[in-house]
Amino acid sequence: RRWPDAQRASAQPLVSVVVPARNEAGNIPRILARVPEMGAGTEIVFVEGHSRDNTYQAIEEAITTHPERRCRLLRQTGVGKGDAVRAGFTAATGDVFMILDADLTVPPEDLPRFYEALRSGIGEFVNGVRLVYPMEREAMRTLNLVGNKFFSLVFSWLLGQPVKDTLCGTKALWRADYVRLAANRAYFGDFDPFGDFDLLFGAARLGLRLVDLPVRYRERTYGTTNIQRWRHGWLLLRMVGFAASRIKFV
Repeated sequence: RRWPDAQRASAQPLVSVVVPARNEAGNIPRILARVPEMGAGTEIVFVEGHSRDNTYQAIEEAITTHPERRCRLLRQTGVGKGDAVRAGFTAATGDVFMILDADLTVPPEDLPRFYEALRSGIGEFVNGVRLVYPMEREAMRTLNLVGNKFFSLVFSWLLGQPVKDTLCGTKALWRADYVRLAANRAYFGDFDPFGDFDLLFGAARLGLRLVDLPVRYRERTYGTTNIQRWRHGWLLLRMVGFAASRIKFV
């Protein structure tokens, strides 16, 4: 449900943190150890996506090791992070939905700040921003940084409100707003493999108050990135053209 403004200052909603995980076996134990309890409790929904390593087994073992944590484990049937996020949100039971990337480049300890921004009413869609604080040396390659800043400018123009980092995986919104967003998904189509733009476009169309929240961006300590710079960059350009036709040129 959506929490009325008068309730938000005092109510303690249940929080669902969706963690898409592909080839992230080495990070799983730290996720359960570091994701904080928030609100009335924190549910961690793992969505394992066709890993080549033993990520699924690592999640099973970690859940067994931490019986005190409220966890769910799904095996993704579709493809792509966007599909994993949608599967996780469908299974989640909380009042607040969050996304945490399993690579832990954004510290789980930052999640309470997303929770407080929502609960206090500062924003209705909280978007992580990696481009404010200094990054660790290997956190983001130079071309990726340039691409992120370019697409941030383009999408700020498209959405009519500033978005400093469109590709940060850490986001938060109310469950009720996500339900409305998902019901209107056909307007933009199911074409976003990342999931970020599906949420950003939908939130903008609903008129949600979008707030950028700076986060520290860390180097990976396990595995390699699932981002393919050139192929995914071309996909983003196509998405810009399509979104412009639905938002700016209608």
